[in-house]
Amino acid sequence: MTKGFWKKLKKPIFAIAPMANVTDAAFRKMLTKYGKPDVMWTEFVSTDGLMSEGRKNILIDLKFDKSERPIVAQIFGSKPENFYKTALFLQELGFDGIDINMGCPDRNVEKQGAGAALMKNPKLAQEIIQETIRGAGKIPVSIKTRIGYNKNNLSEWLPALLEKEPAAITIHARTRKEMSDVPARWEHIAEAVQIRDAHDKSKNKTLILGNGDVSSHEDGLKKIAETGVDGIMIGRGLFGNPWFFKPGFTPSIEDKLRALVEHTKLFEKILVEHKSFDIMKKHFKAYANGFDGAKELRIKLMETKNAAEVENVINKHFTD
Repeated sequence: MTKGFWKKLKKPIFAIAPMANVTDAAFRKMLTKYGKPDVMWTEFVSTDGLMSEGRKNILIDLKFDKSERPIVAQIFGSKPENFYKTALFLQELGFDGIDINMGCPDRNVEKQGAGAALMKNPKLAQEIIQETIRGAGKIPVSIKTRIGYNKNNLSEWLPALLEKEPAAITIHARTRKEMSDVPARWEHIAEAVQIRDAHDKSKNKTLILGNGDVSSHEDGLKKIAETGVDGIMIGRGLFGNPWFFKPGFTPSIEDKLRALVEHTKLFEKILVEHKSFDIMKKHFKAYANGFDGAKELRIKLMETKNAAEVENVINKHFTD
């Protein structure tokens, strides 16, 4: 088992969740500046896409800056040979880790036999891990998954993953069927830690990270204490909150709105040639929230088409 950067991290470990059209290069730059986590994740990228002629169109999703290290590239797919080739390619790009998505509930992803569909095919999942490790060389391989497909199946699913000795496994505390429609069930994260400890009594065991409904840094620490998990991965709690990993800091309304402008400018500078400006609008909803006049401000922001217009709307908000 190659642990790579994982073995150098102090516990508890705090990481960002890979989220499509969210954890892009602009968003990660904001986090790096305002409250850097222990580990960064890219958006997930298709192994089939990376091994096709369309590769150049998705390379933007793997763009990163050295200030973001350690950074993990997340990949998805269902063909073991493409995981092997992709791992070789990610080595060339200089990533610190590779993560295999085995939990995404998106129908298009599942139609390919990828993401959450792999929970129904442990043998293929094992083959994919094996081939990724083979291609990764000295780069550690980790997995992100859920507690099960239609029901909690950790007692069978987790040992199948542990058998291949990944460096870390992040478990979203819901089933595929539950999506994000029910509260995360952290008692199953504690169960995962117990299964791991029973499976491997060595010092170099696979790390377990928990994911789901972590509302703040303090809430993360509480969940770690309750479950014995090695770390926490945060997803939705990061929206509009690049200060998440800066414990004790409460941003003012002005802090949030200035960050919104900064984030938009970064998006335009790095990504607007590759992605629609409308992607930024999900962030507007999160930054401009919870104060008098927020709804009216959001309506104006939703009509903007570029960073200059966004800055004008925010400046006008402060002077009105």
